[in-house]
Amino acid sequence: MGFKLYSFAGFSFYLFVGLTLHLQVLEFCSAGTTSSYVRKYNYDIDMPLDSDVFRVPPGYNAPQQVHITQGDSEGRGVIVSWITADEPGSNIVLYWPENSKHIFRADGIVLTYKYYNYTSGFIHHCTVEDLEYDTKYNYEVGIGNTTRQFWFVTPPKVGPDVPYTFGLIGDLGQTFDSNTTVAHYQLNPAKGQTVLYVGDLSYADDYPYHNNIRWDTWGRFTERSAAYQPWIWTAGNHEIDFSPNIGEPKPFKPYTHRYFVPYRPSDSTSPLWYSIKRASAHIIVMSSYSGYGVSVKKS
Repeated sequence: MGFKLYSFAGFSFYLFVGLTLHLQVLEFCSAGTTSSYVRKYNYDIDMPLDSDVFRVPPGYNAPQQVHITQGDSEGRGVIVSWITADEPGSNIVLYWPENSKHIFRADGIVLTYKYYNYTSGFIHHCTVEDLEYDTKYNYEVGIGNTTRQFWFVTPPKVGPDVPYTFGLIGDLGQTFDSNTTVAHYQLNPAKGQTVLYVGDLSYADDYPYHNNIRWDTWGRFTERSAAYQPWIWTAGNHEIDFSPNIGEPKPFKPYTHRYFVPYRPSDSTSPLWYSIKRASAHIIVMSSYSGYGVSVKKS
């Protein structure tokens, strides 16, 4: 699958994200598609582990796999996530509006997980709150000589007449075609402001024993976009990672440890089901694979 860019303004609508995407808009309005690029299918070999897009950032314990997503229900919060490989390091995010000397601080959490014979690095999640709308912020993660800086732009205040451009990506994986897809998205003149990711991230489950090293490479590969604009996450079948035959009976373990989402602000009990508002969009994320198990029947 490739990507598409959608620009919305001047109307209220609901955007449902799941295995299938449905747009329901008022009868007198229509949304325009600004790109119809679809990657070809004859170059779908995974990139080797020594590819430059998988390169670990220099420096001891340098933050890697940095990505952000919306951190509240209406766009004034951001969840910043990253991984340190050698030790926990700092769980602090420093952030400040562009051209401001006033630096703010937010404290996060650190966790790890094991999957078969793999042990993750130290996974950090930190929610930055009470941001101003439509403002560019710089932010910094790490400590000492291995800090890294990135930036993001908050959305306009929620309203029915707010122009905003979403990119739509799914089934990305980490093939040579995947690299082309991300490059096309970043270079598209329409300039997507947020990615709606409709499931199937790393495809690590295609490897023997669900090789979780491929979760790490995917995180480093997507950092070039996901560290600078929110990717709104949806779980697909390749995130289930349900494999009791190797002692892994808990579904979605790597995905839910690595990719935090703002499900509690929408009164959801599961990170696989949540909703947010962003500019003129009301986005509802639904997973048809939740409640997955041997005895579970999907309707």
